[in-house]
Amino acid sequence: MKGLNLLCCCVASLLLLGTTEEVEDASEPTKRDRSHLENTLKLNEDKPADDFSGVLQRLRKIYHSSIKPLEHSYRYNELRQHEITDGEITSKPMVLFLGPWSVGKSSMINYLLGLDDTPYQLYTGAEPTTSEFTVIMHGPKLKTIEGIVMAADSARSFSPLEKFGQNFLEKLIGIEVPHKLLERVTFVDTPGIIENRKQQERGYPFNDVCQWFIDRADLIFVVFDPTKLDVGLELEMLFRQLKGRESQIRIILNKADSLATQELMRVYGALFWSLAPLINVTEPPRVYVSSFWPHEYHPDTHKDLFLKEEISLLEDLNQVIENRMENKIAFIRQHAIRVRIHALLVDRYLQTYKDKMTFFSDGELVFRDIVEDPDKFFIFKSILAKTNVSKFDLPNREAYKDFFGINPITSFKLLSQQCSYMGGCFLEKIEKAITRELPDLLGSIGLGKKPNVLSCDITGCGETPKNRYKKP
Repeated sequence: MKGLNLLCCCVASLLLLGTTEEVEDASEPTKRDRSHLENTLKLNEDKPADDFSGVLQRLRKIYHSSIKPLEHSYRYNELRQHEITDGEITSKPMVLFLGPWSVGKSSMINYLLGLDDTPYQLYTGAEPTTSEFTVIMHGPKLKTIEGIVMAADSARSFSPLEKFGQNFLEKLIGIEVPHKLLERVTFVDTPGIIENRKQQERGYPFNDVCQWFIDRADLIFVVFDPTKLDVGLELEMLFRQLKGRESQIRIILNKADSLATQELMRVYGALFWSLAPLINVTEPPRVYVSSFWPHEYHPDTHKDLFLKEEISLLEDLNQVIENRMENKIAFIRQHAIRVRIHALLVDRYLQTYKDKMTFFSDGELVFRDIVEDPDKFFIFKSILAKTNVSKFDLPNREAYKDFFGINPITSFKLLSQQCSYMGGCFLEKIEKAITRELPDLLGSIGLGKKPNVLSCDITGCGETPKNRYKKP
């Protein structure tokens, strides 16, 4: 009898154990197939990466010899707070993730890199989890780098972040991961936007830091989920900072498989309704609707639609990676155009000041009159009329009040005086870079035919100052 009871207990224990294992297996979510992600991003290819070292060397030389002298002479970085370093020129494309808290930004990075259930994965949760700016980059082994180390390393592109103070550097962290995708791109995860928190409570200028990353990002993912569609002051400020970068913005409606079809349509409409006042462009930005995490889509949802949306986003990301050198050269050329316009404006302010000054004039009062009402002296109109500059590229007039408040007009030289016998004129050199050298560099990496020397009618190069030192 005891043997029979013992046998029954053993059988019952085995049945209970099997039932427990079945429950555990049923509760564990099924992982999604990643083959489409690896194929679209070409992670399985063993083809060596293109060697652009020669192009980068030429690009650095053009910047240092043709653009930087004029940039420093007219203190452009004090107007735009954007000084280009060698690390920025040679850096990989940057993908920036922005949006409210707990919408799935960190989960999306984990999914793209396949970091889930590995020691490398970013921490995620339903509560606000990311309080730092996290830079995920390639490295030979898993390694965490403190913000103060990243800012001190001049070889990296993050050394200018030191200007935001030590409190911010404590909230900056770098993670090196040995992943093939990170050999070609760098991801930046940002703290989620919390509308009931004042910026001062963060301990550093959050919006200024966001602007620094926005200015350098090649692709910007603004992520939402169905439960966080409201727009507060901090998110509204963020979209103001994104103005002019609409071509790089992608809106992502994440966790879409958590909704039924009818609810998803309503949420999609509500998202556009919330963002419409913030995006003042003719064409709305591209919106991707899917669920970016490793688990299978919920049953009875539009799996095929979500998969197509995901593949479209991956193709978008891959296009940015493939065009990294073209984008880098175009960025330097755009920077050169802005530096040139700034130099022309400072030169015009200075020339007007010299024309209005007499022996008995008070220089401070004369220049204050010019800065307060530049239209009275046709400062900006004369630039548009004589140099073929687009009015849409002109800086804000108010910005020059602050600029000249820090930099006295008498500390600058006229463009015609920025020439030397050996080096030529600063303005000539930057216009040569804009119209010939940078377009030719684009041609050398296979973007169409190698362009000829462009005319001023096409490129907007304006007056050329006479080189007083150049022999006829």
